[in-house]
Amino acid sequence: MGFGGSIFLIALGAIFAFAVEADLGWLNLAVVGWVLMLTGVAGLLLTLHFWNSRRRAVVAPVRGERVVAEQVVPVQDDRVVEEYREVRRPRRTV
Repeated sequence: MGFGGSIFLIALGAIFAFAVEADLGWLNLAVVGWVLMLTGVAGLLLTLHFWNSRRRAVVAPVRGERVVAEQVVPVQDDRVVEEYREVRRPRRTV
């Protein structure tokens, strides 16, 4: 869903739950608003979980260089494939 969609659902649900006072008889807009807000919060939590589990970064103590280590890929044909990637900033030329 993403951050934008989740925040949109939370805002739309808050409008329906707290600001709209229409009486449709067969539909309670306050309940619809609460359902939309809960759906938005669930989507936001899932998005945060998946974004945080994608990649882990470790900041090296020297000049703020970053070392990014990928997680281990699942076993394929009794082999484990592991990728290690090191990212460095280019040196300054004076």
